[in-house]
Amino acid sequence: MDTEIPFRMLDYRVRVYRRFPQKEMHQVVIYLKQTNSDLVQQNRFILTRTRHEFEVIRLWEQPTEVFLRTPGLLPLAVLSSTIDREAVLNQVAQQINNITESRIQSNVAASTAILAGLVLNQEVIKRVLRSDIMRESVIYQEILEEGRTEGKTEALLEVARNLLNNNMPLEEVARVTGLTVEQLQQLQTQEESEE
Repeated sequence: MDTEIPFRMLDYRVRVYRRFPQKEMHQVVIYLKQTNSDLVQQNRFILTRTRHEFEVIRLWEQPTEVFLRTPGLLPLAVLSSTIDREAVLNQVAQQINNITESRIQSNVAASTAILAGLVLNQEVIKRVLRSDIMRESVIYQEILEEGRTEGKTEALLEVARNLLNNNMPLEEVARVTGLTVEQLQQLQTQEESEE
């Protein structure tokens, strides 16, 4: 839980006011995952002669039906007030299957899977949501690409470590791996500090 939320809400409001003094602003903090922390009850920032209020929505207190009525809110339904999250996820999956535009359908499915991961285990999510639909999602593709990039980077770093451990000159390792000399020097420093 972020103890700075009330102050951040005041800060955001002041920043917007500075640029757009005539604009009305309604601030809302949405908490996704249930907690017993008192912080999720805070809806104001108070400082001597300063008071700023904002709305707080705790999803686990909201009626599930509200989220099932609108396709854009479907991913949040599983986080709402329900005893049976898996049953709600099944309802969401049925509604996702009824979305006719494939791009919207895949984005809603991927968003639902991500948020459902906060409260359900992966096996349940995989069983209920069709992964073929999610694969078309831009969100899913971005996460997949991020994973590939991280994997490639880790593999390059491992190759660089091995070459450096075999006393290959920095410039040669840089040429072979495509990493910069600075990156390799950082890698060497990390290796030395771990020993």
